[in-house]
Amino acid sequence: MKIYGIRKLAELLKAAKADGKRIVHCHGCFDLMHPGHIKHFQAAREMGDCLVITVTPDIYVDKGEGRPVFNQAIRAECLAALECVDYVAINEWPTAEETLRLLRPDIYVKGQEFENLKDKTGKLQREYEVVMEIGAQMRFTHEIVFSSTELLNRHFISAKKTPEHSVKSLLDIYPEKVVNFLKQFSATYKLPDIVKSIDTIKNMKVLLIGDCIIDEYYMCETMGKSPKAQLLVNKYLNHEVFNGGVMAIANHLSGICDNVHMITALGSEDSKEDFIVNNLKPTISPKFFYRKDSPTIVKRRYINNYQKNKVFEINYIDDTYIDETLNLQIIEHIKSIIHDYDLIMVSDFGHGLITKEIIAAMEEFSTKVAVNVQTNGANSGYNLITKYNRVNFICLDEYEARLAVQDKFSVIDDIARALIAEVSFNHLVITQGANGLICINGSGEIIKVPAFATNIIDIVGAGDALFTYAAPCFAIDMPAEAASFAGNVVGALAVQIMGNKKPVEKHEVLEFINTLLCEWI
Repeated sequence: MKIYGIRKLAELLKAAKADGKRIVHCHGCFDLMHPGHIKHFQAAREMGDCLVITVTPDIYVDKGEGRPVFNQAIRAECLAALECVDYVAINEWPTAEETLRLLRPDIYVKGQEFENLKDKTGKLQREYEVVMEIGAQMRFTHEIVFSSTELLNRHFISAKKTPEHSVKSLLDIYPEKVVNFLKQFSATYKLPDIVKSIDTIKNMKVLLIGDCIIDEYYMCETMGKSPKAQLLVNKYLNHEVFNGGVMAIANHLSGICDNVHMITALGSEDSKEDFIVNNLKPTISPKFFYRKDSPTIVKRRYINNYQKNKVFEINYIDDTYIDETLNLQIIEHIKSIIHDYDLIMVSDFGHGLITKEIIAAMEEFSTKVAVNVQTNGANSGYNLITKYNRVNFICLDEYEARLAVQDKFSVIDDIARALIAEVSFNHLVITQGANGLICINGSGEIIKVPAFATNIIDIVGAGDALFTYAAPCFAIDMPAEAASFAGNVVGALAVQIMGNKKPVEKHEVLEFINTLLCEWI
């Protein structure tokens, strides 16, 4: 593995320098890989023991219309494929100044065209000052020079503008309701402000507690009806296994937050702990408790491979409440650490982990609490938000909200207002699938945000992903409309992923927000 988050990379480089390795750093957009880049990297690698390349994120590429042609993930993957490159990271800032302070390389390398330390933006001069500040050297390679911008403008960008290659406008993709919302929203909220707000989440300390679930997807092909029974016979093709439940939320969260402590319970029988740990992001700190005579929860779904629709599900589960001993152990752990955290996020799937005593323990303290309470096939409507008393942020889907107030037919605005009488909260988000979401505060003020999904592959986990971003956005007092918008963006990205196969990454969220907002500028 060569691609890391910028902060994880800083830790790796610190260890490498402690081992006496000489770190060489290159930084740039690298939109179109060409021979000049490769020669430059090879020459830079000769200057030390470890070559690190950081990539300008899409939102800060300022090279004109249609740029970057290749998004930051693709650019990073291309760089990592080069043998001479040891590490790659996508930058978090517009320039390399803060990157240099964080990574602290021994040598910072630029091409010969910058040797006079002049460029019209002033970025290079500022980078040189930081290089001197951290006690590093600035060096220059003298290899064949090409310009990505010139090559792209000459051979690619002009072609992209022809009708047969043109990118669709958002006006062609979304209905009028969504377009009007985006126009209004972009007039009030600017991309740099949203990016800045999301960036501040990385400094939050989040305590995450919830049910551990392993998701299994078994792909099948229908063969025909059994002649001896009323059932369809399916042929097994393949299967995949993912971290679901609270672990999926932890993986989403670690993309925007550097300090995530996860509390969950595994089964003492076949705990699957090794698989779980190996599929958690390294910045997550897990605390596992163990349920006696129980399995770790597995939800096995059988999928028709042709239409990709789910046809059957089996749960391996003990959904009774945890025993008194385990209950007290978890409460003691929460109380011992809760003062160290800015936000408690509860992912309550109703599978026996979140008891009324654990809820009372969390609500006893002043730490902000965000809750996602789910009704699913395993709890049959018994797991309702009304078992909570004091919550800062709540995330439910429409069915869960209607169950909580026992109202099947009223308009959703009235459902949201009815919940004010049931639970004390600052903000409540009710998701409505293709109809977007409704957000209400404790005073009854309502805003609505449309859905942005256009390519739906699997809705499993989309609500969890939305909750993951919306909860900390509300916790940092981001305006309700902006926090709800960010949540819906993440949900739209999550439905393009089969189950919890991969988390939604921060750079994907920022790219999508950039796409949604910049057309109206």
